[in-house]
Amino acid sequence: MPSETRSPRLAVLIDADNASAKIADGLFEEIAKIGEASVRRIYGDFSNARSKGWADILSKHAIIPQQQFAYTTGKNASDITLVIDAMDLLHSGRFDGFCLVSSDSDFTRLAARIREHGVDVFGFGEQKTPESFRQACRKFVYTENLRGGTTNSQDAASRAQPLQPPEAAVPIIQKIITQMESEDGWVTLGEVGRRLANLASDFDQRTYGFRNLSDLVRKTNAFDIDQPKGGSMRIRVKPAAGPPPRKRAGRKPAG
Repeated sequence: MPSETRSPRLAVLIDADNASAKIADGLFEEIAKIGEASVRRIYGDFSNARSKGWADILSKHAIIPQQQFAYTTGKNASDITLVIDAMDLLHSGRFDGFCLVSSDSDFTRLAARIREHGVDVFGFGEQKTPESFRQACRKFVYTENLRGGTTNSQDAASRAQPLQPPEAAVPIIQKIITQMESEDGWVTLGEVGRRLANLASDFDQRTYGFRNLSDLVRKTNAFDIDQPKGGSMRIRVKPAAGPPPRKRAGRKPAG
């Protein structure tokens, strides 16, 4: 029998102290788009009431808890254990990618070290996550966009309160277009999307309230759009409006 192409194997490591259990459904739906969550571990002190939300849903998502008691105030044993496990899993050579779920900048070096080995890192955290950690990941997803999941939802993103207005996306899209070589200024939206992922690891149209990049581009009203029948959608930056023409002063009637 022909062998089937297997999805990328992923190790999902969750920092319970810096991630809400409310994102669990959306988190694993998002991870399923990337690959197979072969390892699912969560780190925290589950004797603490703050982690109770996670304790209630561990079995639903087959997450293995890694209990770490807080023996010393100010020392985060959970973070240290997560890092140790991540390095062990990395050197096993069994994984194609890591999903680090936390808003803590302490994992910046871990993400960078994993990527140095040629393995992808996908970060998941709140919008307050420091830029250093976001940019250390190949892709970073804001967990505010994952709350409640998307199952049986036609347009979950449109019902959620966007984190930023559509106009906020204009500068980075314009930057991408100006960097692309084009004689007439037109570029394909698909290529813009690919370059956005490389330039800004945390770019996500859901942040602006849209499920599709094309819908976001249309809403900004900052780009000309061309979509030939059966062809790929193209966009270009709208030319700046020039100053209105000056009115010529007419002669006053004699008399």
